[in-house]
Amino acid sequence: MSHSFQPVTNDCWPCGTPKSNTEVRSAECGMRNEGTLQQPHQAPNTKHQPANSSLPPLASLPLPQRPTPNPQSPTIDRRTLLVAGGSALVAAGGYFGVQEVLAERATVFIAKDQRYGGPLARSIQEGLLATGFDTAWVRGKRVLLKPNLVEPTKRCPHMTTHPAVVIAAAEVFRRWGAEVLVGEGPGHVRDTEMALEESTLGEALRSEHIAFADLNHEETGWRENRGNASKLAGFHFPSSIITADLVVSLPKLKTHHWAGMTAALKNMYGTIPGIRYGWPKNVLHYNGIPQTVFDINASLPRTIAIVDAITCMEGDGPIMGSPKQLGLLLIGANPTAVDATAARIMGLRPERISYLQLADQRLGPLAERHIAQRGEPWWPLLNPFVILDDPHLQSLRDKPSVLVT
Repeated sequence: MSHSFQPVTNDCWPCGTPKSNTEVRSAECGMRNEGTLQQPHQAPNTKHQPANSSLPPLASLPLPQRPTPNPQSPTIDRRTLLVAGGSALVAAGGYFGVQEVLAERATVFIAKDQRYGGPLARSIQEGLLATGFDTAWVRGKRVLLKPNLVEPTKRCPHMTTHPAVVIAAAEVFRRWGAEVLVGEGPGHVRDTEMALEESTLGEALRSEHIAFADLNHEETGWRENRGNASKLAGFHFPSSIITADLVVSLPKLKTHHWAGMTAALKNMYGTIPGIRYGWPKNVLHYNGIPQTVFDINASLPRTIAIVDAITCMEGDGPIMGSPKQLGLLLIGANPTAVDATAARIMGLRPERISYLQLADQRLGPLAERHIAQRGEPWWPLLNPFVILDDPHLQSLRDKPSVLVT
């Protein structure tokens, strides 16, 4: 199902070509005035589960300093903790030693020198295997690939996930015996068919006979909010999300003029149907971007991340920014850890990004000591992104050092 729209003249793309705005501009599109937001077509019931649900329940500042491990920090392994009991806790430094033992760990794979015409399927397969993905588990499972098609245009391909990355990921999961589906609910475009054509993803999917699910207009089912950072009691998720065994976040790595950055976790806004939450998912904005990013990810089925960081976006992202070449793929079974690693490469402090603060040790780890690197280490790849000169964004970097004489 798609909707017609009237183009409205507005602005130009960073590449200099005239821009046709298909939706009312909003917080995500570069306008800071919430008064311009469209009212949602149908606001979700945030207090009760619908009775008729037919689906089963279910800028250029100093760079962040690399942490230096403290050899004096007490540690203890889980076996010692469980076997030795209280005396081990005291020997390990008490409460903080226990915190360190119980802290969640994750693995992130980085592939460099990547290009859209290269062997991306091989890199993705290597990355998934290096991060411990169980290929036997996925056989016969339903895998939904979730790219970012927020407001696509052929004039600015750095805004959306490149089709080559989507097709390569589909190839890997198909090779392992999974049933693969691509799904997206574009945040700024009601006409999903137009989004598929402008992104050129539609042509790529047809050539590979891969089905596409319009997450903005599907039948939905109610799921309880398992994050509880916002006031929303739950979410109406599209049927393709509810029935998926695995959701793979396939974002484009970009700056974000409100959230600081957008990658694996923020990409999941596209799992929320516009037909219920408005464009651009206004109900979520009203309830807080950091809070709803966290809540959505806490309420989804199992998720992993494959980040398109080959050609990225910096500056006034996620719509109006400029292209930035990194040539990277970031892959991991824990999207929070993947986002933390991506933030470091961008020159941002992950612990200062609001939705990552909420996710830390609830959805996954942020601390570098808790994230095992596979493939390339992140530090030599650090390449600071240009960000807007707004205090709330500049605070995501380290403050400049002061020389005292």
